[in-house]
Amino acid sequence: MRHRNSGRKLNKSSSHRKAMFANMATSLFLHERIQTTTPKAKELRGFADRLVTLAKRGDAHAKRLAARYIQDREVLDKLFGELATRFAERPGGYTRVLHLGNRTGDNAPMSIVEVVGVADAIVESIETPEDEGGEEELAEA
Repeated sequence: MRHRNSGRKLNKSSSHRKAMFANMATSLFLHERIQTTTPKAKELRGFADRLVTLAKRGDAHAKRLAARYIQDREVLDKLFGELATRFAERPGGYTRVLHLGNRTGDNAPMSIVEVVGVADAIVESIETPEDEGGEEELAEA
């Protein structure tokens, strides 16, 4: 019986699952959006949210705990710098899963996992073009 056993096994050994989620979390924080199967995406959500919570704590011990899983130094610095400040006031729910449909080859359900606020950051980075005086010149003529 599976009483009080949470989480999906995903047909992988525990060491494989741990390594896979560590790699997926590193890629998620690096690119802020990754595509994977829906069951993996739903499990990654909780794994990544716990790492962001550690980053919000910000102390040395929390950084060491997160470094067990995030093995890329630049991604770890991004997590404890940029992402921790972005989510400082947010009480939880740092990632979202968007369903895409089924994969063509094996009909597996696919999803996108993204860090919340990615779309807002993209919109802010796009600068709206300023009028270069085109309408004023037409009005004067």
